[in-house]
Parts: sequence; structure tokens; C-alpha cells
Amino acid sequence: MEILLSALLGEGITRSLNFFISKSSKIQPQDLEDRLCRVLLRAQVIIDEATARQITNHAMLQQLDMLRDAMHQGHYTLDTFRYQSHKEEDTKDHVVSHYLSLSKLNSLKGFCSSNRNSQILEELQEASHRLSSMILDAEELAVFLTSYPRMYRQPYSMHLLLGNCMFARQMEAELVLSFLLHTHPNAAEQLEVLPIVGPGKVGKSTLVAHVCYDIRVRDHFSEIMFLSDNDFKSDKLTYLGERCLKKYQNSTLNKDGRMLVVIEATGDFNEEEWKRMYATCKRYMKSGSKIIITSRYDKITKLGTTRAVILKHLSDEAYWYFFKTLTFGSTDPVMHPRLTCLAMEIARILKRCLFGATGTIKILRDNFDIHYWCKVVSFLRVFSKWHVSKFGDHPCDALNQNGTRPVHLWRMARSSEEIVVYRQYECSLQEEVPKISMKSVVFGDVKPSGRFEGVAFSSQIPPYYNYIYSCEIRGLKTQGAKRKRS
Repeated sequence: MEILLSALLGEGITRSLNFFISKSSKIQPQDLEDRLCRVLLRAQVIIDEATARQITNHAMLQQLDMLRDAMHQGHYTLDTFRYQSHKEEDTKDHVVSHYLSLSKLNSLKGFCSSNRNSQILEELQEASHRLSSMILDAEELAVFLTSYPRMYRQPYSMHLLLGNCMFARQMEAELVLSFLLHTHPNAAEQLEVLPIVGPGKVGKSTLVAHVCYDIRVRDHFSEIMFLSDNDFKSDKLTYLGERCLKKYQNSTLNKDGRMLVVIEATGDFNEEEWKRMYATCKRYMKSGSKIIITSRYDKITKLGTTRAVILKHLSDEAYWYFFKTLTFGSTDPVMHPRLTCLAMEIARILKRCLFGATGTIKILRDNFDIHYWCKVVSFLRVFSKWHVSKFGDHPCDALNQNGTRPVHLWRMARSSEEIVVYRQYECSLQEEVPKISMKSVVFGDVKPSGRFEGVAFSSQIPPYYNYIYSCEIRGLKTQGAKRKRS
């Protein structure tokens, strides 16, 4: 592996020098495309090798994040360029061109704009230059990668890996692991607390569950207890030390008796209740025990004894890489440029919503047909515009509010009907789940009667939750046009 990485870096240096030499001369679009493809491939080799290893150096993780962001940006720019090059083929199909005309990205006016083409070429050149420079800077990093233990012993396809791992959270996961596995010198005097902050549905619970499933964490703590903010209200606090802690004990306790308490603060936080909770935990938990608290409110950051971990939504470029990789799977998107163009528009409409992506990706993969994808593009675009005009926000943003108000969805098969989502909740694998799938109701012909519950998303990674919507199908209220009297 060291020989391979050295060869790749040597090739990168040679090609980067050629890039700087030829930068002043006029470069053909095809040459730019080919060059960026080769640089992206070399970046992918380093990223894949790093993803498969347990890296603990924070500086290396930060450098890898920068390289990964540059790779996502490069893929996004390259795909945008490729779709514009297929404008003539798209316009031959009247059905396809009709739906593509709804997209700002693929409008004929944008295709014919020489300024836009010049901008794309500049972005291609800039992306190639940036990635080439970062690969040069990653020479030492690639050598150090071989010193870290490998997590995956067999080759894997990227779409299978992304479907069964936590995407683009390697650095955040290592920060949480470092907090859990390393003891602060003053740990005997205070109970260490790590806040994790981020907007709704960004992956806070998934990050914590992913870390808690790590064998190193399980061996380090005797017990791992999960609580919600309702569990430390005043009427339950007296039972925390005597009952709650014992409830989660098991037969594989280590000698130290260290505990990890994970608190999910779903609502507004009460500082007085937190102080009582913290005092109770400190009284009953042994030295070396720790607390993780997650919330969408920034005010919990002041509760931490260390710097908070901040989670943000994926960038547009990273979201597109994730969406494209899982949508096409083992199929090469380059072989289906018009489908990839439609997929890019769908990803843009979904506005970086991971929950919305999962059901839509499954629908697109099951119906690998350009006319069906055009129908999905048209449906999502019209529906999202309607929701913004009627309620003032995007439907994905409304769903991310986690049931603060009912959310109105449309059905693609019945334009005169809507799905009202009243409540959202999660259940574990051991609990019974509804047989109705929300994607079949929204995109298919399944129409439950009256109030019903449907599975919106089933996670394939920890905490392996099934996310359920409690809904009702209703008719859309339309204002009929008044007839003019003669």
C-alpha cells in the first residue's frame, strides 16, 4: 500500500507541474474534463484508504475533511459541466425537455449562454487546480495512513459503504471517541460533560449511537444509559440513583464501574432541572463516568466541561455526492447523463434533507426510467413551490421541526389529495412497526383509509430506528372558478 500511495503521489506531482505549465495556454473543455477526472480519482484513493482506517490524529482528520470537501466540489462541478454538454440530446425528447425546462440548471437559456459556459470552464480549472494542490499537501498524510489499523479487510463498493455507514462524520465521531476514552486530569473533581449541538434531523442521535456501538467504548464503560429530558423532571429525579441506573446494568461490568449517560434534550432546556440532574449523577456515578447531552439549542454548550461538537447539514456538493452514489449504485452515472441530470435536480429540490433522500432514492432505483424520473421532478418542484407559498417554508424544513405543527404533503398519483402528518416518532427494531410505507403512499398507489401510521425511514446504521409518521389523507381544498353569467 505504501508503494501504491507513493506512486500515486508521484504521479500527482508530475501532473500538477504540467497543470501549472499549461495553465497560461488555452485549454480545451475535453482536456479540462479528463484532467479533473484523473485528479478526482487520485483524491478518491486517499479518501477511501482513510475511511477504512481508525484515524485518531485530529490534524489528519481536519486535512482529510478539507480534501473530501474539495473532492465533492470537484464532482459537483464536473457533473454540471457534463449535463450542459448533453443539451442537444435532451431537447430531442419533447417529454424530457418539457420537464427539464422546469429546472433552472437545465434551462435552454442557460445552455445557450456563453457566459455560463465560460464560468463552468473556469470552475473546472479551479477545481482541478485546488485538488492537485491538496494532493501535493497530502503526501505525508498518505504515508502516515498506513500506520493506523484497518477497519475493513475486504474491498467494498462505495454505494454499499455509504448505505451502511455514517456519511461525512468521521472527524466528529473521533472527537466524541476522544472525549469518552481519555480522562481529564481534573476528572475526579467534576463530572465531564460533552454537548452535541445541531439542527433537527442532522444526525446527533446517529452520531452518538454510532460511537456507543464501538467496541472500545463498550469495553471502557460498565453501563451506557440513554435518557430524555423528561426523565430528569423533578418527580423522577429521586429515582435516578436507586432505580434508573440499576435498570441498565448488565453482567459484563468492568471493575472500574464507569458509566456513560446520554441525554437527548428534545425541548427547551431548564437549567435548574439540569443542576439537580448533574448533582444526582455526580453523587451516584463513579470517577471516570461521563455525560453526553444532545440538543438543537445552542444554550447547552455552556453546560459542557469541554468544547461542544457542532453538527451542520451537509453542503450541496457533499449531499449531491451522497445522493448520486446511492441512487445509481453499481451503475455508472456517466452512461446515463440525462438521468443524472434529473437526479441532480431532484437532489437540489430536496434541499439536503437526508430523510427525504432515502425514500426518493429507493423510488428512483426501483423505477430506472427517464419518463418516471421526469414525473418525479415535476411533482417535487410543483409541490415544494406550493408548500413555500402556502406555509412559508420548505416541506423538508417543516418535517425537521419534529412535529411542532402538522405538515402537509402531496400524493403524486392523486393531485387532489394531501397527506397531513400530525406526529413523528421513532421505534426500535424490537418494536412492531406499521406495514404501510410512506414512499408507497406519496409516490405509489397505496391509499390507506382515514388516519394511519406509515414508516418514513428505516435506518440501516445505529441506532437502527424506524421513523414513523402518524398521518391522515384528506382532499385538497380548491377554489373553483366562478362562471360568468351572460
